[in-house]
Amino acid sequence: MGILYLVATPIGNLEDMSPRAVRILREAVLIAAEDTRHTGILLKHFDVQSPLTSYFEHNKINKLDRILEALISGDVALVSDAGTPAINDPGYELVQAALASGFDVRPVPGPSAPISALTVSGLPTDSFLYLGYLPHKASDRRARMTEISQQPYTLIFLESPHRVVDALDDILSTLGNRRICVAREMTKMYEEFWRGSTSGALDYFKSKEPRGEFTLVIEGKMKEERSLWTEDELLKVIKSELNSGKSAKEISSELAEQSGWNKKEVYALINQNK
Repeated sequence: MGILYLVATPIGNLEDMSPRAVRILREAVLIAAEDTRHTGILLKHFDVQSPLTSYFEHNKINKLDRILEALISGDVALVSDAGTPAINDPGYELVQAALASGFDVRPVPGPSAPISALTVSGLPTDSFLYLGYLPHKASDRRARMTEISQQPYTLIFLESPHRVVDALDDILSTLGNRRICVAREMTKMYEEFWRGSTSGALDYFKSKEPRGEFTLVIEGKMKEERSLWTEDELLKVIKSELNSGKSAKEISSELAEQSGWNKKEVYALINQNK
């Protein structure tokens, strides 16, 4: 029984390819690639001779049986065009199918655009929310922004060059003028990191033609920015929650996050109103 390896590949600079990744690709009985032409260049560079098959968005279901059959005889490597497979690239269904068929699935860690951009953004990295590509339609994009506007986590999105200005405009109108890092062409010749306010980023990328693939890292909603409930509003919800049978500890934890009040203050109000 073979192992399905999810092999991360460079997002630009071929020097980021790990020795282990090269070895796994050389030993695989089959490499499943998002684009065989693109991956073929990578394999030629590292002198990898393993058989190659396509596995992309429009054939990923039809290719499952072939890949599972290959796993019976040996290890299979899944690669995307760049970065880590299954992160905004095909892979999820294959991982599910392999696990359901009793095969082991293991990662070969390496480059990842969202994580790379986050770590150098200058924004908090202890908790973040990654949401992939923003919707194409402006109305859908603004709706998505509105949905997550109150989240305190650092937000990460991918965006294409011909939509990045419109996306920044919608981010500014729905999330406000937050801190942002716009990462472009990471690890490549024209690598660029723009850090500042959303309005500044919008002005900057309006003034020059955006090129390359973009990763947007946006500040979450700061605690002091969140609307603080009045004591009357908090007491009303406390009384309702007390009737639900929850413990004072459970209620204080939930309402502290929602109301902006300190957990100890909420706990004290709960005990006063039992």
